[in-house]
Amino acid sequence: MGILDADITAPNIPAMMGVDGYEPQGHNNRIVPAEKHGIKCISMAFFVAKDTPIIWRGPMLDKAIRQFLRDVEWGELDYLLVDLPPGTGDAQLSISQATNLTGGVIVTTPQEIALLDGRKGLAMFQQMQIPVLGFVENMSYFHCPHCEGRTDIFNHGGGKALAEETKVPFLGEVPLDIVVRQGGDAGMPITATDINHPVSQAFLSVAKQMAAQASIASLKTPIAAI
Repeated sequence: MGILDADITAPNIPAMMGVDGYEPQGHNNRIVPAEKHGIKCISMAFFVAKDTPIIWRGPMLDKAIRQFLRDVEWGELDYLLVDLPPGTGDAQLSISQATNLTGGVIVTTPQEIALLDGRKGLAMFQQMQIPVLGFVENMSYFHCPHCEGRTDIFNHGGGKALAEETKVPFLGEVPLDIVVRQGGDAGMPITATDINHPVSQAFLSVAKQMAAQASIASLKTPIAAI
């Protein structure tokens, strides 16, 4: 599996994966991606100093994304996951024009304000004729480790309701849990350190649903090689 960090101006995937100190190497005029936890990763964070802001216009973002797609030694991958920045901007347009996507996944939180953005994301993919594999509800609820109580901080069920309303698959929900933040800050995702943790199981459930929908979408529209 590979991850392409298409959030060019705020590239945080390497820090969360624990490969933020990676220095890219070349092989046969192609970039060798970082690899950890069995996942290959490429990001603009590998090419700029940690505290250097990336202030680019659309054409430069487009060029970087296309290079990450075509000039990286990805090898044989089961999946290439593209992490897009929030919104409906240049990165989304670039990735849709640069290759044939199996589909898009919209991650939302349950509150009404976030669902407004989820609707826009759905409309964007539909306008670009990209299949939507489904919605994921992040921060779906908070399970207190001290009192064992549950609190719906951002409401609950909004993502599923939106999926049902728009007739798009609902891929699952992920709770708000401190272990996700701790793992992200340390570069050790909870799924890599404790596969049996409830949050890991939530992520795995979402991944299985996403893989199933990707298989269905690829059968309908064969994907061209990058």
